[in-house]
Amino acid sequence: MAAVNCHFFKLSQHLKPSRPSFSCSASQPSQNNIKVIINGAAKEIGRAAVVAVTKARGMELAGAVDNHFLGEDIGLLCDMEEPLEIPVVSDLTMVLGSISQGKEIGVVIDFTDPSTVYENVKQATAFGMKSVVYVPRIKPETVSALSALCDKATMGCLVAPTLSIGSILLQQAVIMASFHYNNVEIVESRPNSADLPSPEATQIANNISNLGQIYNREDSSTDVQARGQVIGEDGVRVHSMVLPGLPSSTQVYFSSPGDVYTVKHDIIDVRSLMPGLLLGIRKVVRLKNLVYGLEKFL
Repeated sequence: MAAVNCHFFKLSQHLKPSRPSFSCSASQPSQNNIKVIINGAAKEIGRAAVVAVTKARGMELAGAVDNHFLGEDIGLLCDMEEPLEIPVVSDLTMVLGSISQGKEIGVVIDFTDPSTVYENVKQATAFGMKSVVYVPRIKPETVSALSALCDKATMGCLVAPTLSIGSILLQQAVIMASFHYNNVEIVESRPNSADLPSPEATQIANNISNLGQIYNREDSSTDVQARGQVIGEDGVRVHSMVLPGLPSSTQVYFSSPGDVYTVKHDIIDVRSLMPGLLLGIRKVVRLKNLVYGLEKFL
């Protein structure tokens, strides 16, 4: 069971003997553990992260920050067998201050949104803590600002467009195949139309653009809407389907006369992102600047 800093929550004197101790004695978990704060802990991905961090070796959950379910035990909120005795709070600064008092290794996981991520990372940096950012549609100018901030503070930060290792492997396979085929199209399905084309499909299209290849020459100039949206300047078309009930799926089709090569990746459950998240946490503690993309560590 994960422990928390007693100076912040002050729960140790109220716990029953059958529950784990949260005192500041030597009996608490190893000080070498990475203290992880999850900002956006009440979201679906945040709850999955709570469970993953709690079970991971060398890590312990140190705080759960969100604007929803305030005061509720994050362990019970995540349907864990026992409470973690860590309440959901809205004040990130308070949690950061608690962890920094012990001069321990801390990492803040940011699952919030593009409008708040810079200030969140700035706060974490001010308290000497690294950040792992997984925020859809983060703007390039925000990434540039974060990079300047981290360089000035000599503080590590990982900005991950995806936490899916399978997605990264698909993108690597697509780049390799793009040198050998003249025709390529991306077909994706998503359960809702919030972000289409998806960041993943857009990144794939951008990755294989400007490689000296012009794709789909036969109909590159068509404006028929049913042919999908062209991403970039090299004729890479993306077809986005909204099909509730199906997993989030990305398929990339390559072809040449008499040959079709297909690469596919499905995300069935948000838990599939957790191995990538844990890898990011372990790697970011050694960084002294900003790194963009989890694939740098694979």
